[in-house]
Amino acid sequence: MSALCQKRTFRPLSDTPLFDIIDVSLNSRDIAMKLPRRKFLHLATAAAALPSLAGIANALGYPTRPVHIVVGFPPGGAPDIIARLIGQWLSERLGQQFFVDSRPGAAGNIGTEIVAKAPPDGYTLLLAVSTTAVNAALYTNLNFNFIRDVAPVASIGGTPFVMVFNPSFPAKTIPEFIAYTKANPGKVNMGSQGIGTTPHVCGELFKMMTGVDFVHVPYRVNLMPDLLAGQVHFYFGPMPQAIEYIKDGRLRALGVTTATRAEALPDVPAIGEFVPGYTAVGWFGICVPSGAPIAIVDKLNAEISAGAADPTLKARLIALGVEPMVRTPSEFGKFVVDEIDKWTKVIEFAGIQTL
Repeated sequence: MSALCQKRTFRPLSDTPLFDIIDVSLNSRDIAMKLPRRKFLHLATAAAALPSLAGIANALGYPTRPVHIVVGFPPGGAPDIIARLIGQWLSERLGQQFFVDSRPGAAGNIGTEIVAKAPPDGYTLLLAVSTTAVNAALYTNLNFNFIRDVAPVASIGGTPFVMVFNPSFPAKTIPEFIAYTKANPGKVNMGSQGIGTTPHVCGELFKMMTGVDFVHVPYRVNLMPDLLAGQVHFYFGPMPQAIEYIKDGRLRALGVTTATRAEALPDVPAIGEFVPGYTAVGWFGICVPSGAPIAIVDKLNAEISAGAADPTLKARLIALGVEPMVRTPSEFGKFVVDEIDKWTKVIEFAGIQTL
């Protein structure tokens, strides 16, 4: 991972509530990000402002050949599951195969870089996730700039993360977990897909807000086998990945990261019921290389939005714990920029550094 990033240093922040912290000065990184962020939102706004160009996409007959949806995480995880659902939907609607192209590594940065450097012709898509926004906040020396090199297309949906444990772990509730971890500092470990992934920062946020101490164990491959075997104690798992393990009893869920309980797991409390103010939401969306034809962006947005309204696909997403979210390219672009700003504050507060 060292080839993709460099270490950062962080300044201490005040004791202002975490998401109310406002930067009062601009460092060189702030200045460097200003123009790309404006470009990201400008490209998204342009797509929304020219709906009449949608007819051009139909005239072009897009797609005329298979399309690749690049997923920067291993097969079997939540991004892979969602990408396959959306790929199947788009294949049926548009008459060409939308293949899932798994390119795991470097917390999703390898897959994002592939899309950032791909031809902007609409035939290479990115399954963007909440970790994509965390990466944009965390890594300062990548071979691409997410906001400059990638353009928003459509939001798919949002989902809680679930704090899941191997059933052999002694704590059965959030208060019991906090008490046990405080009594055994450094002896409890948490798995994630890597430094800076959303499951990692979910854990760091929990650590900050509760004062507990646990060891972070980053994985480069699927961590579920080790979690099921008890070699790692717990994990903030995306709902689509964790829900079947919870339902069949192979994992125990102690809480969800949304402000309220999730419809798919109504008996699992929100972490915020015990840790007031705790909340973190995962999300999924589609992006393309910057410069892709607005007509194609518009067409993809329309088809993905139609999927969110389709009773069958909507039911499948909800069953996985994903609440469909329809956004225009402009709205999705603003949402992503807001997410980057939010996680920048968390990363600086926690002092998270890449290796």
